[in-house]
Formats: sequence, structure tokens, C-alpha cells
Amino acid sequence: MKKKKSYAKQNENTKRLNQYLAHAGICSRREADLFIKAGVVEVNGKHITQMGYRVKELDIVKFNGSTLKSEKKQYLLLNKPRNYSCRLDNYGKRNSVFELIKNVCKEKVLPVGKLNKNTSGLLLFTNDEKLSTKLSHPKKEFKKTYHISLNNPLKSSDLKRIQDGLIIDGEKINIDSISYVLDKEKTEIGLELKSNKRNIVSKIFEQLNYKVLRLDLVFFGGLTKKDVPRKKSRFLTENEINLLKRL
Repeated sequence: MKKKKSYAKQNENTKRLNQYLAHAGICSRREADLFIKAGVVEVNGKHITQMGYRVKELDIVKFNGSTLKSEKKQYLLLNKPRNYSCRLDNYGKRNSVFELIKNVCKEKVLPVGKLNKNTSGLLLFTNDEKLSTKLSHPKKEFKKTYHISLNNPLKSSDLKRIQDGLIIDGEKINIDSISYVLDKEKTEIGLELKSNKRNIVSKIFEQLNYKVLRLDLVFFGGLTKKDVPRKKSRFLTENEINLLKRL
């Protein structure tokens, strides 16, 4: 019994070297084992090839000569309500999205892209800068599905024009699908597209003289709002993280 307590105390504030590399965003734990065996990882100036080596909090870890900072990568999915701001200068204010996640994890996570204050739905937060940059790039395309409420019923002729592709800002915007929401008024529209251009949904309808009253992002790169109530958040699963990294 005493040995178990001693072992637990000995491993407080330490983590396995392969875990340290994974949390630093270098690679997966399995890949980290290969790098450790290859002798490209140093701890406090010594090359470490020992599997299961544990890193202490103040140890200096280098990978291929570069010093690493280990911060656990967090991936958080929020179901954002309307009238909440994503702006960093609103941090700490009651209507900031950061107030909705402030006690969820200790790491500082930032939103991937931005949802307008009046837009609701899926908003991803992470401290994985590489993934955030990739997903936010205007030329990066992955499927998004929106539920849209318009000020007037959408004419079938205008639905067809959107389906065929409108020219916006000098570029043809191709969509995957558009339809009226089942059993709703024709002001309620479902739209699926891959474009990552800012405010593209509003621009599509504004070009045809409609005003978007409500915009809800319900599907984002394989992620859905299932089991995430409005104002609530959850961590992504490992499979979901890997899916986003493959986009």
C-alpha cells in the first residue's frame, strides 16, 4: 500500500515524454515513440531514447534542437446563442462568448474564425494554432450547413438562381444544396456550402434583395449540434479532432 502511494507521489506533476511531445503538437504519441527511439529528443541537454521516460514540470525538452512548450491542446465546441460577441476586446463582458466557456478549461482557447454577433450555432475554440489557421483560411473549403430565416418567403426562381451559382465579389459561389425547411414557412431555408468567405451567406441573399433575420450554423466540418444545448459546450472526441485535421 505504501509503495502505491510513493509511486503516485513520485509521478505528480510529471508526464510521459511521448505525451509531452503530443501535447506540444509535434505528433501523435505513437509517432513520438519512434522519434524518441531515433534519438532526436533531448531533456535537459541529454538525448533520451528510453520508452516511458517521465518529464518534470521544469525540465527543458528539445525536439530536433528546438525547445518545446507543452500546453495541452484543447478543442471545445460551443453552441453559440445570438447576441453574443466573439470579439477579443469584449473579453470579460457578460455578452461575450468567452464568458460561456471561462470555467471549462484552464488553457486559453480562441475561436476558430468568427461568427457575427447575431449568428448562432457551432463555434469551435482551440489553442491549436496550426489547426485554427488552416480552418480559418478563406480558401479552405469544407462543408457547412446553415438554417436561415429570411424577411420574406424565398421565391422558387431565386432558389434556382442560388442553386445555379451567383457571382459575388467577382467570383461564382457554388453551393452543395439549398431547400425549404420541411413543414416550415418558405422564409425558413437550409443551405449547404463549402465556401469559407466571410459573410458569404448574407451576401448571397442580399444580392437577391432578401434580409437574413436569423442565421444558425448547424453543421461544421463533420461536427453537429447534437447533444450540445444552446450556451453549452463540450470537448471534441479524438476521432473528431483527427477528422478536422484531415480536412
